[in-house]
Amino acid sequence: MKKGKLYVIEGLDGSGKGTQAELLFGKLKKKGIEVRKVSFPNYASDSSAPVRMYLRGDFGTDPSSVNAYAASSFYAVDRYAGYKADWGSFYEEGGIIIADRYTTSNAVHQCSKLPEEEWDAFLQWLFHYEYELLGIPAPEAVIYLEVDPEISQKLMAGRYEGDEARKDIHERNVQYLQRSAKAAAYCCQKLGWKKISCAREGKMRAIEDISAEIMETLGIRD
Repeated sequence: MKKGKLYVIEGLDGSGKGTQAELLFGKLKKKGIEVRKVSFPNYASDSSAPVRMYLRGDFGTDPSSVNAYAASSFYAVDRYAGYKADWGSFYEEGGIIIADRYTTSNAVHQCSKLPEEEWDAFLQWLFHYEYELLGIPAPEAVIYLEVDPEISQKLMAGRYEGDEARKDIHERNVQYLQRSAKAAAYCCQKLGWKKISCAREGKMRAIEDISAEIMETLGIRD
C-alpha cells in the first residue's frame, strides 16, 4: 500500500498560511487529485484543550511560562489525535494532505524559548518524538511563508479590529515573534524548508502571486 504525501504550509501568525493552504487544496482538488486539508491546532477537537489553555494564558501570560518540551507535547497530542481519528487512513491509502501548521510550528515557536546552542538538540528530540515515537508522518515538503513580524502585526491588528485582548500569548508578544522569526530562518537553512518571501518593500505580495510560487516550488503545474 502506497502512502500519500504531506505538504506543510508554515509561517508566523499573520503570514497567510490558512489562505495559501486553502488555495493549494483547491488547485489540487480541481486537478482531480485525492486531497484533504487539515489545520493545527484543531480547536474544534477535545485534543487541543491543553493548547487552548496555554495560548489563552492559563499557565502564564508569557510564552516562556511553559517550557519548550512541555508546550511541544500539548501540540503533539493534538496532531496524534487528528492522525488517528481523522486523516491518517486517508494518508495511508495514498491521499495528499495539505497542513496549515504541523510539527514544524513547534520547531519555530519552541526553539525561540531556548538558547541557540540548544536548538539542534531540541530539533532532534522533537522530530524523533513526533515522527518516530508517536508515529505521525513526516512532511514531503515544508513551505515557509516569510513575513517580517512588524508586517504580520499590522495584518493581525486588522484581523482583530484593533482589539489586542483577542490575541493569544504568542500573537501579542512582538519580541517572542521576532525570536521565532530568527528560529524559522535557522530551520529553513538547516532542515531544507522551502522559503517564500511574502512581502516586498514593506507590503504583502498578491495572494495569487504567492500561490503560484508555492505551486512552482512544489513542482506542480498551476
